[in-house]
Amino acid sequence: MKSTNCCLTTKDRAVLEIMLERRRAFADPIVQMLEHKLSSADIVPIDSVGPDIVTLNSRVVFSVDAGHAETRTLVQNEVRGPVGSSLSVATRRGLCMLGMAQGQAASIEHVDGRRESILIKAVLYQPEAARRAVRQKDRTDGRRPHGLTLVYSAADDWRPLGETAGMRQTEDDDPGPSAA
Repeated sequence: MKSTNCCLTTKDRAVLEIMLERRRAFADPIVQMLEHKLSSADIVPIDSVGPDIVTLNSRVVFSVDAGHAETRTLVQNEVRGPVGSSLSVATRRGLCMLGMAQGQAASIEHVDGRRESILIKAVLYQPEAARRAVRQKDRTDGRRPHGLTLVYSAADDWRPLGETAGMRQTEDDDPGPSAA
């Protein structure tokens, strides 16, 4: 295994590869950072990534240049929600944090030559770890981890609409859009 400061899941690597392909076409300045991240990262299956690694959709506490702590959810694209609650992986800070471990620090160089240091203080939530915890709980409860759960059971004499009994329309019924 190569020595690296970054650990990407197979899913996160695929997202970055697509992002790289699209951004190369526009000579985006983040292309070099994407190429470096992909070439130097250890790639692991989704089920075996450590719970302290920042993956897409992880909730992360971090600081920039030893400043005050910030909490964000690392997302693939900006999402609608409270302002300042997410950080896109398409930004230099977001891309830098992807694959970092809790307690790890890294440096980013911006287009203007300015450098900043990012420290991952905590990974509050990681979707892969949360899925593993649910599967483990289901196993200990004796449930099937990926089975369907029956939430409603119809009566024995119930028939789907339109089955042999036919549909009946009364005078007050709206015939719907097909009658237009």
